[in-house]
Amino acid sequence: MTRSIKPEAMLCFDIYALQQAFGRLYKPLLDPLGLTYPQYLVMVVIWDSAPLNVGQIGHRLGLESSTLTPLIKRLEGAGLVSRKRDHEDERRVQVHLTDAGRALMADASDVPARVEAATELDKDAIKELRSTLGQLRAALARNV
Repeated sequence: MTRSIKPEAMLCFDIYALQQAFGRLYKPLLDPLGLTYPQYLVMVVIWDSAPLNVGQIGHRLGLESSTLTPLIKRLEGAGLVSRKRDHEDERRVQVHLTDAGRALMADASDVPARVEAATELDKDAIKELRSTLGQLRAALARNV
């Protein structure tokens, strides 16, 4: 007799469903900022330590340059960042914040707290969950 597989019994389904729920949560927070969730993640990294080259941004987010380049081009088109060739290595593209990009950081400053509040988890539970997810990410990275 063949055993049936149920999505709700699979960890990957829980992670997928959680990602979808986060997407629904972030959308109304980011729409007024003119950002998609992937663009927001790029901006968070750039706000943290600009200027950065595309490879550094990709490393922080676990994304390939081929995925990042269109995102960064759209952010540049929106006037939030500028791209410049690295003077030391012309193959590298440095991403800089514009004045509009810096101003957007203030507009987005309440997003993390609003998302944290929506989880209905206290700080200790969030810290523990992030630790567990970090362990899961590391284990999967070792096994792919």
